[in-house]
This record gives sequence, C-alpha cells and structure tokens, in this order.
Amino acid sequence: MKKKLKLNIKGMHCRSCEVVTKEELAALPGVSDINVSFQKQLAVLTLDQSKNSLTEVIEAVKRAGYEALQEESVGTEANKSTAGAKVTRSSVPVKIESRVEAQGRVFLNDHGEPFFDGKISKFQKSEYQQSFGNGEVKNFMSKLSGSLDNAPLFNPLPSQDNVLSNKPDQIPAKKSQIPEISTPAETPDIRKRVSLSLSGMHCSSCAQLIERSLKKVDGVSSANVNFAAEKALVDFDSNQATVENLIKAVENSGYKASQIDQKDTEFETRKRQEETRMLFSKFISSLILSLPLLYFMLFDFFPGAIGKLFFNPYVGVLSFILSTPVQFVLGYGFYKGMWSALRMKTFNMDSLIAIGTSAAYFYSAFNYLSYFSLTGTLLGPVIEKIPELYFETSAFLITFVLLGKWLELRAKGKTSDAIKKLMGLQPKTARVIRNGNTVDIPLDQVVKGDILLVRPGEKIPVDGKIIRGSSSVDESMITGESIPVEKNSGDNVVGATINKMGSFEFEATRVGSETTLAQIIRLIEEAQGSKAPIQAFADRISAWFVPAVIIIAIGTFLVWYLIFGASLSFALMAFTAVIVIACPCALGLATPTALMVGTGKGAEHGILIKGGEPLEKICRITTIIFDKTGTLTNGKPIVTDIESYTETGEAQILEIAASLEKSSEHPLAEAIVGFAREKDMLMKNVENFKAIPGHGVTGTIKGETYYMGNRKLMTDVAKVELGQLHDKLIRLENMGKTAMLLADKNQILGAIAVADTVKETSREAIDQLKKRNIEVYMITGDNERTAQAIADQVGITNILAEVLPEDKANEVKKLQDKKQIVAMVGDGINDAPALAQADLGIAMGSGTDVAMETGGIVIVKNDLRDVVTAINLSHDTMSKIKQNMFFALFYNIVGIPVAARAFAFMGLVLKPELAGLAMALSSISVVTNSLTLKYFRPGKRNYLSLIAPLAMLILFSIIFGGFAKISSSMAFE
Repeated sequence: MKKKLKLNIKGMHCRSCEVVTKEELAALPGVSDINVSFQKQLAVLTLDQSKNSLTEVIEAVKRAGYEALQEESVGTEANKSTAGAKVTRSSVPVKIESRVEAQGRVFLNDHGEPFFDGKISKFQKSEYQQSFGNGEVKNFMSKLSGSLDNAPLFNPLPSQDNVLSNKPDQIPAKKSQIPEISTPAETPDIRKRVSLSLSGMHCSSCAQLIERSLKKVDGVSSANVNFAAEKALVDFDSNQATVENLIKAVENSGYKASQIDQKDTEFETRKRQEETRMLFSKFISSLILSLPLLYFMLFDFFPGAIGKLFFNPYVGVLSFILSTPVQFVLGYGFYKGMWSALRMKTFNMDSLIAIGTSAAYFYSAFNYLSYFSLTGTLLGPVIEKIPELYFETSAFLITFVLLGKWLELRAKGKTSDAIKKLMGLQPKTARVIRNGNTVDIPLDQVVKGDILLVRPGEKIPVDGKIIRGSSSVDESMITGESIPVEKNSGDNVVGATINKMGSFEFEATRVGSETTLAQIIRLIEEAQGSKAPIQAFADRISAWFVPAVIIIAIGTFLVWYLIFGASLSFALMAFTAVIVIACPCALGLATPTALMVGTGKGAEHGILIKGGEPLEKICRITTIIFDKTGTLTNGKPIVTDIESYTETGEAQILEIAASLEKSSEHPLAEAIVGFAREKDMLMKNVENFKAIPGHGVTGTIKGETYYMGNRKLMTDVAKVELGQLHDKLIRLENMGKTAMLLADKNQILGAIAVADTVKETSREAIDQLKKRNIEVYMITGDNERTAQAIADQVGITNILAEVLPEDKANEVKKLQDKKQIVAMVGDGINDAPALAQADLGIAMGSGTDVAMETGGIVIVKNDLRDVVTAINLSHDTMSKIKQNMFFALFYNIVGIPVAARAFAFMGLVLKPELAGLAMALSSISVVTNSLTLKYFRPGKRNYLSLIAPLAMLILFSIIFGGFAKISSSMAFE
C-alpha cells in the first residue's frame, strides 16, 4: 500500500541541505517521488508501506542531520513520542583568530573541495550572528579577513574523517564517526524576511520615519524602506515579532502597509493603479474647486474682465467656500502626515505643505473674519474685492502638489516595468492531468508532483521534468539564446519558457515561489528595494533638510517683516513660498528610481544584480580575476590522449581511471567517465575512495590502491617519482591539455590528457575590459604551461597557475593589499572563498541552475561579454544617480533664495502656488531622467540618456524663469 507523506523538516538552510536530505530519503527502499524544499522546510514523498515505515523515513532525515515531523500529526502526543524527538545537526567547532566560533558540517562540493554548512555562534562585538548554508558561505568567509589557518574545514588535505562527502553512501550514519563532534541543542531557524507594500508616503522623510518605526519593533534586525518602490524589506526574529506587529508599527506612523502575496503577481499593479486613480480624482476635484479662484485672481490684471464688477463683492465668500474643502478635505492627507511626523518628533514633506498652505489659508481667513466683525457683512464693498485675501494661494498650492504627485506616481510606476514584464511571462492557467482527465486550473493551484500537458506554442507553466514526449523549447527569457533547445524525456524544463514544436507531459518539480522565474523576480525586487551606499549621502541631507527649511522660512519672514519693514502679507507669502518650494522628494527619488530601472534593465539582459552595493561597486573595479574552467572555457572538457608508460594497456588505464573518477563530480572527472561510457566500459567497484582537493582522488580496486591526479598527488601522496615522464607531460601541457596521471603504490602507470575549449566570446570580453584600463588575471589550479596556453588564446598576460582552491582567496587578498579594487568571476561554488574575499563576486550561472546565492552579480547566460555589459550599465546608472542628486540640490540651492525673495530688488519673486508647482516639477524631472536608462543597449551609446540632463536643465531653467516672471507681474506689497 502506497501513501503520500508530507514531512516538516527543521534546520535546512540551503540547496545543499535539500540535496543531502533527498539523497538520504532516496536511499530507502519503498520511497519514491521525493520533493524537498529548504525554503518551505518541507518534504513530500510516496511511501510503500509494504517495504518501509514512517519511522525509517524520519530516521533517514535524522541521519541527514535534521528534525522531521509528519505534517498531519504535528504537535500530537503520538508524534512527540516518535517523530518529534529533538535532533541536532552534527557540528564542527571552529575558532579563527579567537574572533569566530562556528558550528556546522563540512561537505565536499562538486569539485571535491570542502565547504561549510552551519552557523556562527559568536563573533567579536556580535557583529555577525546567524545560521547560513553553502550559498551564504561567502558572507562567512568575508568576515574571516583571509585568516583560515586554524579552520579544519579549509584544511588543504582534509582527512576522510573530518570531511563529509555529499554522496549518500559516504555520509556517516552515526555522529560518533566524526571526531571531536559537539552536539549542542539547535533551535529552528527563526529568522524571517518579509516584504511589505506601503502607501501614503510622500517623500524620503516618510520612508525614514517608517524605517525608524520598524526598527523599534522588538526582534527586527534590519528594515529597508524604498520610497520609490513603496516597499519595505524587513528581517526579524519570528519568536519576538510577527508580520502583524510590523504592519501595526507602520500604521502607528500614519501610513498603510500590507504583506505582499508572492502568489498574487498583479497585486502591485492593482495597488499602483488604484493609488493613481485616487490621486487623479483628488487632483480633478481640487482643480474644479480652484479654477473659479483663478478667474477671480485675473480681475486684478484685466480691468475689463467679464463679470468683474458683478463678482467682486462675492469673491471673498466664494473663495472661502471653495478653498475650505480643498484645504481640509483634499489636503487632509498632508495634515495627517504632518501629525504622524510630529508624533515621531520629526518633520517631512507633509509638514512643509501643511505649514505653507495653512499659513496662506489662516491668514486669509483671519483677514476675512476681521472684515466681517468690522462690517457685519460677508460681502465686499460694491464692485470691490475684500483686500488681503489669498485663499487662491492655498488652494492652488494643494492643486499643483496633487498634480505633481499624480505625474510622479505615474512615472515611478514605469521604473518597475522589468518586473511587470517578467510577471507577464507566466501563463494564467495550467493543463493538468488528474485521474486520467485533462483539466485547466489556475496556475497557483499546481502542486509538486502534478503531471502537466503542454502543447505546441504554449508557455510551460512551472519548472519540471519531462516524463513523456519531446519538443524544442524557446528558453530565451532565461538564457537569452534565441535558438530553441531540444528537450526529451528526463530533461528539465523551466516555467514561462515557450514550447515550440511537439507536445509533452512533465512532472512539476518546482511551483509557486520556488520556480526559476519566481526566484529571479524575487532577486530583482530585493535588489530594487535595497539601498546603494551613495544613498547614505541623500539620507543624511534629508534628515536635516526639512528642519533647516523651516528655520530658513521663519528667518525669511522675520527679516522681511521686522528688518526691512515689508507688509505682513509680503513677508507671509515669502515664508510660504520658501516652505513649499523646498522639498526632499527629488533628493529621495534620486537614487532609488535609477537603481530600480538599472537593476531591471540588467535582468532583461541576463544580468542579475543583487542590490545597490554591487551595482555601485562594479564600475569602480580596477582588477578582474577570471577562473579558468567553466568561466573562460566552456567547462566541458574532452579526453584527447591516453598514454601508457608500463605494460598496462590504454584500455585498462581508462577503465581504472574512470572507476576512480565515477565518484567525483569534477569536470575533468566527468570527461573521463563520459569517455569510458562511450566505449561501453564497465566501471569497477571502488573502496576507500577519497577526494583530495587540488590534487586528485585515490581508492582501492580489488585490493590494489590507485592514485589519479596531478604531479602533486604523485609526489606528495602516492610517493612515486616522475622521472623521465616530465618532458612528456610538458609536451601535452604546452598544447593546453591537462594531463592526469594514474599510479599504483609503486609506479606511474599512464596518463590521460583532457582539454577544454575556450568560449567564443572570451577573447572579445577580455579585449573590451583592457580598453577600460582594467587589469585582467586568470586563476587556475592547472600547471603553468596549460594555463599559459589557454591565456594566450584569450589574450590574458597575468596568470595565477597551480593555485589550490583554498589559496584563491589569498591571491585575491594579495591584489587588494596593492590597493586594487578586485572583482572575482567564477562558477559560484568552487570559487566561493575567492568570491567572498573579492570586493565584488560575479557568479556565472546557467539557465535553470542560477547561482543566486553566490556573488553580488549573477551572469545568467554564461557569456563573459555580460561582465562588460554589467560594468557599462553600472557606469550609466551611477551617472544617473549623480545627475539626479545634482538636479535636486541645484533646484533647492536656486529655488529657495528666489522663493525667499532675496532678488526682489531685481523684480524677481515667486508666488507660493507657482513655487509649489516648481517643487512638483523637480521630482518629475528626476524620475524622467532615471527612465532614460530604459533605452540602455549593450555595446551601444544611449544618446537619449546623454542628452536628457542638459535638455532638462535648460527646460527647467526656462520654466522656472517663466514662473518668476509671472510672479513678478503679480507681486504685491
């Protein structure tokens, strides 16, 4: 009898945890259809109860080092007595320079090198405390400052005892097999990250206010609020805080928040459309109420205006009636925002608008009521207006601000077009085969294990593996390659790619937030929600900007009224103009809008930039180090030569070598094993297999110990001499081939030469980097002659050869010690320590196996020209950010003195309502300038982006001058 089981598994932190657990379960008889997700902490499998039991399944999970609970019985007494027993992961205490103490497990990665999977339990000043997995090892490594002398997990020659292979049959069944293992009680990973959608923000000060409120919540370790994206990214301890606590903190600050539902891909679009409609409605309502006030204002400039004599006595009462709802109903949001800021003991843009409009409105209301108390009538004198009323100033000020906010919101919506395009790639429904029937269901109802049918021309709904049929699939949305890829039974397919030819059935392996597309979208969203280091400059200015403006406005009023003896109305209008023209909005939008467009544009070209810091850093790189295998080369080596140096035949050498290498996943090993399989050779059973990183492998076949690897393995481990073979090896290496030697305990039996081909685009990419005056290095574990042959093909003169994996980070550090800003480009697994040590790690990904957890930048298409594209995109984006900051600062530096009427002696003044419109236009200009990045194309100049800043500067100067001219003609004393 077969039964579907769901197990909650605690303690998994990364893909490696997922693999280890799955392999342990797969080794059990009667267990099939296994799907393990470390994100969901869940395993789904089918159990044949006639061959195995639930207890054995849970024990298998325990052997992998995790805690398992059957989902249906979580929390029950029966479950507590069987599956609920607390288990802990095996851990290796690590101390480094007395600063770090870590506990975890050491595994062999795909290249036979050790990597660490565990958690740091102590760090100096508690600077870094969190659990992490293989993907996050680079963060751990970066904290070690390159000192790894006492770390057993990075021993160049780890023994079989202290390294756990990632093979099921090599993972110790008992913890006692690992020496010096401590097993402290481990608590489940309680760190959570949540994205909140925010509404009600009007400027960067609002974002800072929300950020401070979130950080005050107990258990929140970090909070990052993006004003342009209207999102908050919060990391918190789920034992101390909940999402509801976070939302409440935002609401207590005077804003609205809701958790983003990853399944609802159209939520943000709907929210943005709703906000845009609401803001447009407010603007239209305010405009309708304000237009009559504009008509009344024209009476002062056109003596023969139609209706002037009739309406003049009614101007006061009508202005009061029309402006009041504008001030307190349509402008209510500004008062609400100001009150929220005051409660947090700060000021924001709402404060400026509320203070400015209130000054004009209440001054006018005071004069109007004073007139009423003196005359006893609400109407003005016959054919005359009541003097000193400026209701139109407050009404138009709010109208223009609402107009500016509506235009700004529309422009900001375009900055996230990249995510919208990616979301639009997903089909809405999927065709699922259930109980023999084919039914169409909504995409979010697809679960792992479902069998789906895809017909020609249709989009593949989710990630999966083909079980019947074949076709060609357009994977250009992931890889950028326009040529369809042939797919047959057993091949993986990616959700949102397009089926071109035949029909096929496939089993869903990753659904919802686990699909490749969903992970790319998540990566972009987090990148767009992050802050670039340059943003700190804008934040510092914004922090004191509003209080400084209020002080300047008060000073302006006092100087004009008390020192220069101007009229109260003149001084008050100067005060109001200063208040409303100065706004931190433009400064707050300068960085995030450019960052959003830049990261989105990168994603369109297969460059996943993980935040503002990598984007800012890559354009400052002075040195780039490329790993050889899989980065400069295709990473698919082939066997070119087999040489025998004894009576052992070439076929036997290949047979022994392939048997040894079948347990290794190194690319060179795969080449040898693949070549042997092409020859239909049967692999022999190998005992005592051991992978020695940077050297090779060793094992016993039928009682005879063999060694397969490089010269160092022969001389240091096998203890055999090369003798006259040295010249033969040099001959092979000079042709760019890697010679791997096979030896027994007595002598070297033969050699197998393997060669890798250089990528077609490598030379072009290197040449372009050199044109940018960037020093280019190649780093490899190969000998110097083989490395030189490859380097010559791609045009690299700086070669770091015969470097062991654990020494790559030291080579990076040597360059950093020379004051170089270093980027490391590698596959993201073998090069993790070096990627971490480098100022910027660039991981080469591939289609469905994007190394999203390694490196600050991921190159999806495995095309080195994209490294150059990333540098160019970074340069353009940083230029935009600096231009935007210039616009924001220039606007305020010029606008505030004009608004303060410092040039009134030249006849240059600025009416408050026009000052408000100028303020809105400044924010729009910043967003528009950022949007020109959308026209970025690899290898081509973005002329619109180059021309835009100058064009906007000229246009803004003309508009600003026009406003000042209009205001001067309307000046009053």
